[in-house]
Amino acid sequence: MSYEISASEKSALGKVAVLMGGTSAERPVSLNSGSAVLKALVDLGVDAFAVDVGENAAQQLSQTDFDRAFIALHGRGGEDGTMQGLLELLNKPYTGSGVMASALGMDKWRTKLVWDACEVATPKAFVLEDDSDWDSIMQALGGLAMVKPAREGSSIGMRKVHSSEGLAESYAFASQHDDLVIAEQYIEGPEFTVAILGDEALPAIQLVTTHDFYDFDAKYKANDTQYLLPSGLPDYAEGELQKMALKAFKLVGCEGWGRVDAMQDGDGNFWLLEVNTTPGMTDHSLVPMAASAGGLSFPALVVKILQQTL
Repeated sequence: MSYEISASEKSALGKVAVLMGGTSAERPVSLNSGSAVLKALVDLGVDAFAVDVGENAAQQLSQTDFDRAFIALHGRGGEDGTMQGLLELLNKPYTGSGVMASALGMDKWRTKLVWDACEVATPKAFVLEDDSDWDSIMQALGGLAMVKPAREGSSIGMRKVHSSEGLAESYAFASQHDDLVIAEQYIEGPEFTVAILGDEALPAIQLVTTHDFYDFDAKYKANDTQYLLPSGLPDYAEGELQKMALKAFKLVGCEGWGRVDAMQDGDGNFWLLEVNTTPGMTDHSLVPMAASAGGLSFPALVVKILQQTL
Protein backbone atom coordinates (compact mmCIF):
# COMPACT_ATOMS: atom_id res chain seq x y z
CA MET A 1 0.00 0.00 0.00
CA SER A 2 1.36 3.43 -0.89
CA TYR A 3 2.05 5.97 1.85
CA GLU A 4 -0.56 8.70 2.42
CA ILE A 5 -1.15 11.48 4.90
CA SER A 6 -4.47 12.91 6.12
CA ALA A 7 -6.01 16.26 5.19
CA SER A 8 -5.40 17.50 8.75
CA GLU A 9 -1.69 16.55 8.50
CA LYS A 10 -1.39 18.42 5.19
CA SER A 11 -3.15 21.42 6.71
CA ALA A 12 -0.82 21.42 9.75
CA LEU A 13 2.27 21.49 7.47
CA GLY A 14 0.90 24.48 5.56
CA LYS A 15 2.97 25.98 2.78
CA VAL A 16 6.39 24.28 2.59
CA ALA A 17 9.41 25.89 0.92
CA VAL A 18 11.95 23.27 -0.17
CA LEU A 19 15.27 25.12 -0.13
CA MET A 20 17.75 23.74 -2.67
CA GLY A 21 20.63 24.68 -4.94
CA GLY A 22 22.56 27.36 -3.08
CA THR A 23 26.00 28.67 -3.99
CA SER A 24 28.34 26.05 -2.51
CA ALA A 25 30.45 23.48 -4.37
CA GLU A 26 27.70 20.95 -3.58
CA ARG A 27 25.02 22.82 -5.54
CA PRO A 28 24.39 20.00 -8.09
CA VAL A 29 23.93 17.43 -5.31
CA SER A 30 21.58 19.79 -3.47
CA LEU A 31 19.41 20.28 -6.56
CA ASN A 32 19.00 16.50 -6.79
CA SER A 33 18.12 16.21 -3.08
CA GLY A 34 15.66 19.09 -3.21
CA SER A 35 13.94 17.78 -6.34
CA ALA A 36 13.43 14.34 -4.75
CA VAL A 37 12.04 15.88 -1.54
CA LEU A 38 9.74 18.22 -3.48
CA LYS A 39 8.38 15.41 -5.64
CA ALA A 40 7.62 13.28 -2.56
CA LEU A 41 5.72 16.15 -0.90
CA VAL A 42 3.80 17.20 -4.01
CA ASP A 43 2.83 13.57 -4.73
CA LEU A 44 1.38 13.40 -1.20
CA GLY A 45 -0.67 16.53 -1.83
CA VAL A 46 1.36 18.80 0.42
CA ASP A 47 1.44 22.48 -0.60
CA ALA A 48 5.19 22.52 -1.35
CA PHE A 49 7.31 24.49 -3.80
CA ALA A 50 10.98 24.85 -4.70
CA VAL A 51 13.21 27.76 -3.78
CA ASP A 52 16.53 27.75 -5.64
CA VAL A 53 18.55 29.76 -3.13
CA GLY A 54 20.73 32.36 -4.79
CA GLU A 55 23.34 34.94 -3.78
CA ASN A 56 20.86 37.15 -1.92
CA ALA A 57 19.07 34.57 0.22
CA ALA A 58 17.90 37.10 2.84
CA GLN A 59 16.01 39.22 0.31
CA GLN A 60 14.78 36.14 -1.56
CA LEU A 61 13.27 34.41 1.49
CA SER A 62 11.92 37.56 3.14
CA GLN A 63 9.86 38.13 -0.02
CA THR A 64 8.61 34.52 -0.18
CA ASP A 65 5.39 33.36 1.47
CA PHE A 66 5.82 30.05 3.33
CA ASP A 67 5.03 28.46 6.70
CA ARG A 68 8.06 26.18 7.13
CA ALA A 69 11.22 25.18 5.27
CA PHE A 70 12.64 21.82 4.32
CA ILE A 71 16.38 22.52 4.04
CA ALA A 72 17.87 20.43 1.23
CA LEU A 73 20.95 22.65 0.90
CA HIS A 74 24.40 21.06 1.25
CA GLY A 75 27.63 22.78 2.18
CA ARG A 76 28.34 26.38 3.07
CA GLY A 77 25.46 28.82 2.98
CA GLY A 78 22.94 26.09 3.72
CA GLU A 79 24.38 23.57 6.14
CA ASP A 80 26.69 25.82 8.17
CA GLY A 81 24.24 27.74 10.37
CA THR A 82 23.84 30.80 8.14
CA MET A 83 20.55 29.64 6.55
CA GLN A 84 19.36 28.42 9.94
CA GLY A 85 20.10 31.86 11.42
CA LEU A 86 18.23 33.59 8.61
CA LEU A 87 15.18 31.37 9.12
CA GLU A 88 15.32 32.07 12.88
CA LEU A 89 15.26 35.82 12.14
CA LEU A 90 12.32 35.30 9.77
CA ASN A 91 10.61 33.25 12.51
CA LYS A 92 10.12 30.30 10.14
CA PRO A 93 10.41 26.70 11.42
CA TYR A 94 12.93 24.56 9.52
CA THR A 95 14.15 20.98 9.35
CA GLY A 96 17.27 19.64 11.04
CA SER A 97 19.79 21.10 13.45
CA GLY A 98 19.88 24.66 14.77
CA VAL A 99 22.39 27.45 14.20
CA MET A 100 25.15 26.33 16.60
CA ALA A 101 25.07 22.62 15.76
CA SER A 102 24.95 23.33 12.01
CA ALA A 103 27.95 25.65 12.23
CA LEU A 104 29.91 23.23 14.41
CA GLY A 105 28.98 20.15 12.37
CA MET A 106 30.14 21.85 9.16
CA ASP A 107 33.60 22.32 10.70
CA LYS A 108 35.31 18.92 10.81
CA TRP A 109 38.20 20.24 12.92
CA ARG A 110 36.09 21.76 15.68
CA THR A 111 33.72 18.78 15.69
CA LYS A 112 36.75 16.58 16.36
CA LEU A 113 37.85 18.87 19.22
CA VAL A 114 34.45 18.42 20.89
CA TRP A 115 34.51 14.64 20.41
CA ASP A 116 38.09 14.43 21.68
CA ALA A 117 37.20 16.42 24.80
CA CYS A 118 34.27 14.07 25.48
CA GLU A 119 36.36 10.94 24.83
CA VAL A 120 34.60 9.88 21.63
CA ALA A 121 37.16 8.13 19.41
CA THR A 122 38.09 10.20 16.35
CA PRO A 123 41.34 9.90 14.35
CA LYS A 124 44.25 12.13 15.35
CA ALA A 125 44.50 15.25 13.19
CA PHE A 126 46.52 18.41 12.63
CA VAL A 127 45.63 21.78 11.12
CA LEU A 128 47.89 22.41 8.11
CA GLU A 129 49.50 25.76 7.32
CA ASP A 130 51.99 27.08 4.77
CA ASP A 131 54.88 26.57 7.18
CA SER A 132 53.82 23.19 8.61
CA ASP A 133 56.51 20.62 9.34
CA TRP A 134 55.32 18.05 6.80
CA ASP A 135 57.77 15.33 7.90
CA SER A 136 56.85 15.46 11.58
CA ILE A 137 53.12 15.56 10.84
CA MET A 138 53.33 12.49 8.59
CA GLN A 139 55.38 10.71 11.26
CA ALA A 140 52.83 11.61 13.97
CA LEU A 141 50.00 10.32 11.76
CA GLY A 142 51.71 6.98 11.16
CA GLY A 143 52.82 7.62 7.57
CA LEU A 144 49.32 7.57 6.05
CA ALA A 145 46.91 10.51 6.16
CA MET A 146 43.73 11.96 4.70
CA VAL A 147 43.88 15.66 3.81
CA LYS A 148 40.53 17.46 3.99
CA PRO A 149 39.15 20.96 3.60
CA ALA A 150 37.57 21.30 7.05
CA ARG A 151 34.33 22.88 5.83
CA GLU A 152 33.49 21.09 2.57
CA GLY A 153 31.29 18.06 1.98
CA SER A 154 30.91 15.31 -0.63
CA SER A 155 34.66 14.51 -0.29
CA ILE A 156 35.45 17.66 -2.31
CA GLY A 157 39.16 18.57 -2.13
CA MET A 158 40.11 15.40 -0.23
CA ARG A 159 43.22 13.30 -0.92
CA LYS A 160 44.85 10.26 0.69
CA VAL A 161 48.60 10.79 1.12
CA HIS A 162 51.57 8.50 1.81
CA SER A 163 54.47 10.99 2.01
CA SER A 164 55.43 14.43 3.30
CA GLU A 165 55.69 15.64 -0.34
CA GLY A 166 52.17 14.36 -0.97
CA LEU A 167 51.00 16.10 2.21
CA ALA A 168 52.33 19.48 1.06
CA GLU A 169 50.84 19.07 -2.43
CA SER A 170 47.47 17.94 -1.07
CA TYR A 171 47.40 20.86 1.35
CA ALA A 172 47.83 23.24 -1.61
CA PHE A 173 45.02 21.42 -3.46
CA ALA A 174 42.63 21.43 -0.47
CA SER A 175 43.38 25.12 0.20
CA GLN A 176 41.64 25.96 -3.08
CA HIS A 177 38.38 24.89 -1.39
CA ASP A 178 38.86 26.17 2.17
CA ASP A 179 41.41 28.17 4.17
CA LEU A 180 41.09 25.67 7.03
CA VAL A 181 42.67 22.34 6.02
CA ILE A 182 43.34 19.31 8.22
CA ALA A 183 45.43 16.15 7.88
CA GLU A 184 43.82 13.22 9.64
CA GLN A 185 45.31 9.85 10.55
CA TYR A 186 44.03 7.33 7.98
CA ILE A 187 42.25 4.37 9.56
CA GLU A 188 42.77 1.21 7.50
CA GLY A 189 39.55 -0.78 7.41
CA PRO A 190 35.89 -0.73 6.39
CA GLU A 191 33.86 2.50 6.35
CA PHE A 192 30.37 2.80 7.82
CA THR A 193 27.68 5.43 8.09
CA VAL A 194 24.89 5.68 10.65
CA ALA A 195 21.78 7.75 9.91
CA ILE A 196 20.04 9.45 12.83
CA LEU A 197 16.30 10.18 12.84
CA GLY A 198 14.97 11.90 15.94
CA ASP A 199 16.43 10.06 18.91
CA GLU A 200 17.06 6.84 17.00
CA ALA A 201 20.12 5.53 15.19
CA LEU A 202 19.02 3.67 12.03
CA PRO A 203 20.73 0.49 10.75
CA ALA A 204 24.39 1.06 9.84
CA ILE A 205 25.50 0.85 6.20
CA GLN A 206 28.94 -0.38 5.12
CA LEU A 207 30.40 1.47 2.12
CA VAL A 208 32.54 -0.62 -0.23
CA THR A 209 34.41 1.08 -3.08
CA THR A 210 37.06 0.04 -5.62
CA HIS A 211 38.46 3.59 -5.37
CA ASP A 212 41.36 4.50 -3.08
CA PHE A 213 38.71 5.85 -0.66
CA TYR A 214 35.01 6.82 -0.74
CA ASP A 215 35.59 9.95 -2.85
CA PHE A 216 33.23 12.19 -4.87
CA ASP A 217 33.25 9.86 -7.88
CA ALA A 218 32.60 6.79 -5.71
CA LYS A 219 29.65 8.63 -4.15
CA TYR A 220 27.99 10.09 -7.24
CA LYS A 221 29.41 8.61 -10.44
CA ALA A 222 30.71 5.05 -9.97
CA ASN A 223 28.42 2.11 -10.72
CA ASP A 224 30.43 -0.39 -8.66
CA THR A 225 30.16 1.24 -5.20
CA GLN A 226 28.44 -1.21 -2.85
CA TYR A 227 26.22 -0.34 0.11
CA LEU A 228 25.98 -3.28 2.48
CA LEU A 229 22.76 -3.31 4.45
CA PRO A 230 22.77 -5.31 6.72
CA SER A 231 26.22 -3.86 7.37
CA GLY A 232 28.02 -7.17 7.87
CA LEU A 233 28.81 -6.29 11.49
CA PRO A 234 27.86 -8.65 14.32
CA ASP A 235 24.80 -7.36 16.23
CA TYR A 236 26.80 -6.31 19.28
CA ALA A 237 29.28 -4.31 17.16
CA GLU A 238 26.52 -2.60 15.18
CA GLY A 239 24.78 -1.73 18.44
CA GLU A 240 28.03 -0.24 19.76
CA LEU A 241 28.48 1.84 16.59
CA GLN A 242 24.87 3.10 16.68
CA LYS A 243 25.20 4.10 20.34
CA MET A 244 28.50 5.87 19.65
CA ALA A 245 27.05 7.72 16.61
CA LEU A 246 23.96 8.88 18.52
CA LYS A 247 26.10 10.13 21.42
CA ALA A 248 28.45 11.98 19.03
CA PHE A 249 25.48 13.51 17.16
CA LYS A 250 24.03 14.88 20.39
CA LEU A 251 27.41 16.14 21.67
CA VAL A 252 27.60 18.46 18.66
CA GLY A 253 24.09 19.64 19.54
CA CYS A 254 22.46 18.15 16.44
CA GLU A 255 18.78 17.37 16.31
CA GLY A 256 16.08 16.14 13.95
CA TRP A 257 18.05 14.08 11.50
CA GLY A 258 21.55 13.61 10.10
CA ARG A 259 24.34 11.13 9.58
CA VAL A 260 27.59 10.17 11.29
CA ASP A 261 30.46 8.58 9.31
CA ALA A 262 32.93 6.12 10.84
CA MET A 263 35.84 3.77 10.12
CA GLN A 264 36.65 0.45 11.82
CA ASP A 265 40.29 -0.49 12.38
CA GLY A 266 41.89 -3.95 12.29
CA ASP A 267 41.22 -4.44 16.02
CA GLY A 268 37.51 -3.83 15.57
CA ASN A 269 37.54 -0.34 17.12
CA PHE A 270 35.35 2.38 15.62
CA TRP A 271 36.64 5.89 14.84
CA LEU A 272 34.20 8.69 14.00
CA LEU A 273 35.07 10.99 11.08
CA GLU A 274 32.37 13.63 10.83
CA VAL A 275 28.71 14.50 11.23
CA ASN A 276 26.44 15.55 8.36
CA THR A 277 23.56 17.78 9.45
CA THR A 278 21.85 17.90 6.03
CA PRO A 279 22.77 14.67 4.22
CA GLY A 280 21.80 13.77 0.66
CA MET A 281 18.10 13.07 0.11
CA THR A 282 17.77 11.44 -3.30
CA ASP A 283 15.99 8.09 -3.42
CA HIS A 284 19.39 6.33 -3.50
CA SER A 285 21.08 8.42 -0.79
CA LEU A 286 22.30 6.83 2.44
CA VAL A 287 19.72 8.16 4.92
CA PRO A 288 16.72 7.05 2.80
CA MET A 289 18.48 3.68 2.31
CA ALA A 290 18.82 3.19 6.08
CA ALA A 291 15.26 4.40 6.69
CA SER A 292 13.95 1.92 4.12
CA ALA A 293 15.73 -0.90 5.96
CA GLY A 294 13.93 0.30 9.09
CA GLY A 295 10.58 0.08 7.28
CA LEU A 296 10.21 3.76 6.31
CA SER A 297 9.56 4.66 2.66
CA PHE A 298 11.09 7.78 1.11
CA PRO A 299 7.84 9.82 1.27
CA ALA A 300 7.29 8.70 4.88
CA LEU A 301 10.85 9.74 5.77
CA VAL A 302 10.40 13.19 4.18
CA VAL A 303 7.16 13.76 6.10
CA LYS A 304 8.66 12.51 9.38
CA ILE A 305 11.57 14.98 9.03
CA LEU A 306 9.17 17.80 8.15
CA GLN A 307 6.76 17.00 11.01
CA GLN A 308 9.63 17.58 13.47
CA THR A 309 9.18 21.32 12.70
CA LEU A 310 5.58 21.38 14.00
